[in-house]
Amino acid sequence: NELIREIVVEMGATAMTITHDMTSVRAIADKVAMLHGGKVRWTGPIQEMDATSDPYVQQFIHGRAEGPIESVR
Repeated sequence: NELIREIVVEMGATAMTITHDMTSVRAIADKVAMLHGGKVRWTGPIQEMDATSDPYVQQFIHGRAEGPIESVR
């Protein structure tokens, strides 16, 4: 996380990271896109992600088992 953020800041670079780790997302991202079922569910600044009312996003960022995202077994 630190290396990615350092390179982005120092070089003015853009980095695209694909992860399910919300700790990493909060550490390195300025903008976020969440995909589900091959479609973009939400996109915006990381600071606004917690405030979205999208139930898919809320379930994912809070690690809830209950919600519209079904577990694959």
